[in-house]
Amino acid sequence: MSIANQTVTPEHQFEPSPKRDQNVAQAAPLLFRLENVHMSRWHTKARVIMGSATFFDAFDALSLAFVLPVLIGLWKITPGQVGLLIASGYLGQVVGALFFGWLAERIGRVRSAGITIGLMSIMSIGCALAGNFNMLFLARFIQGIGVGGEVPVAATYINELSQAKGRGRFFLLYELIFPIGLLGAAQAGAFVVPRFGWEYMFLIGGLPGLLICLLVFRLPESPRWLIGRGRYAEAERIIASVEASSRGRHLDPATQPDACAARTAELARTLQNKRKGSWKELFSPVYKRRTFVVWALWASAYFVANGINNWLPSLYKTVYHLPLQEALHMASLSNVLSTCAVVCCALLIDRTGRRRWAIGSFVLAGLLLVGLVTLGTDSATHVMILGSAAYAVMGTTTVMLYLYTPEIYPTRIRAIGTGLATSWLRAASATAPALVGVVLAKDGINTVFLMFAGMTVVGLVAALGMIETTNRSLEEISP
Repeated sequence: MSIANQTVTPEHQFEPSPKRDQNVAQAAPLLFRLENVHMSRWHTKARVIMGSATFFDAFDALSLAFVLPVLIGLWKITPGQVGLLIASGYLGQVVGALFFGWLAERIGRVRSAGITIGLMSIMSIGCALAGNFNMLFLARFIQGIGVGGEVPVAATYINELSQAKGRGRFFLLYELIFPIGLLGAAQAGAFVVPRFGWEYMFLIGGLPGLLICLLVFRLPESPRWLIGRGRYAEAERIIASVEASSRGRHLDPATQPDACAARTAELARTLQNKRKGSWKELFSPVYKRRTFVVWALWASAYFVANGINNWLPSLYKTVYHLPLQEALHMASLSNVLSTCAVVCCALLIDRTGRRRWAIGSFVLAGLLLVGLVTLGTDSATHVMILGSAAYAVMGTTTVMLYLYTPEIYPTRIRAIGTGLATSWLRAASATAPALVGVVLAKDGINTVFLMFAGMTVVGLVAALGMIETTNRSLEEISP
C-alpha cells in the first residue's frame, strides 16, 4: 500500500508498538523526502507570500513611532503617555503570541497566520480612524494581538519547510523582510507624515494586508505539522508537489535505502517516549534550560532594540528639538543600518553558528552604547551614529531568534514554544518604551542609554547558555 493511502488519526499517533512502529514507517520516508528536495519555486512562493505578511507586520509595528512626533503636539501627549501608547501594541502582542501559538498547534500554521494577518490589517485601518488618545490606545492593543501572532506562526511555518543544511541562510533571507518592513515604515513615515498626515501611515499598513490575507489562506499547510498530526496522505501530496517543482532534484527513499533506514532508526528513537504536545513539555528536563535561556534572549534583545527604535523619532524631535522632517529622516537611518546588518547575518550565520553570533552581537552592542554614554548624549549626531549602530547590531540577534527558537523545539510544541518565547519580546518591548518615558523625565537621556547597555549584559549571559543548532535536522536537535 502506498504512503498516500496509509492514514492514521492523531489520537493513534502516540500509541505503543506496533501502531507506533507503523507510524514511524510512514513518517520516516516523508521526512527523508522533505529534507532531501532541492529548493525550488515552491519554496520561493511560500517564502514570498508569507514574507509579504511579515513585511506589513513590521510596518504596522513601527508605524506608530513615526506618527508620534505629530500626535505629541496635536493631542498634547506627555512623555508618560507616549510610553503607554507604544506599550499598548506590545501588550496586545503578548496576548497574540500566546493565543495564536496555541492555536497553530491545533488548527495548523496557515489558517492561524491568515487570521492574524486579517486582524492586524483591519485594526490598522481602525487606527487611522481613531480620533483621540484612548481610541488609538485601544485600536493599537487589538492590532497588536494580530501582529504578535503572525510573526512566530510564520517563522514556525518557514522553519518547517527548511532543510538542515543551509537552513540559517534560507530562513534569514526570508526573515530579512522584517527589517525591510521596518525600513519601509521609516521611509514612508519620513515622506508621508509631513506631507499627507499621520492617518495615511496606518492606511498604507492596513489595506494591502487584506489582499495578502487571502493569498496566505491559499498556501499549503506545513508537511511537518501534518505528519505530526498523523495526516500522512495530505503531507504526501504536498511533498510530491514540492518534488515536482524541483524538477527531479531530490532523493527518493527507494533509491537511498541506507540513508532512509538511518532516518527511520533516528525517528524511532525520537518517538520512544513521544506524547501529544503540551505547553508543560517546555519545562520538562529536556527543554527546561532551553526555554529559560531563549526567554532571556528574547526579553533582553528586544528591550534594547525596540526601546531604541520606537523612541528615536520622538527623542530627536523633543530632546534635540530637530524639525519634524529631519527628525524622521535621522530616525530612519537606524533601520537602513539594521537591514544591511541582517543581510550580513543571513550570509554568515551558517558559518559562525547561532551561539557565537548572539554572543558577539550582545558584546558589540553593549560596547557601542557604553561608548555613546562616554562621548556624551548631548549631541544628536552621537546618538544617530552610535545609537543607530547599536540598534543595527542588536537587530541581527532579534531576527536570528526567529530562526533559533523554532529549531530547539519538536514539531508538536514548536509553535506554542515559539509563541510563548516571543511573548517575552512583546513584554520587554512594552516595558522598555514605558521605562524610557519615566527615566527620560526623571534622570535624562544619558541614563536611558546606560539602561540599554546594562540589558546587553543580561543577554550576553543568556547567550552563553545556548545550544548550537547549525546544520542539524530539526528532529535531531529536538527529541
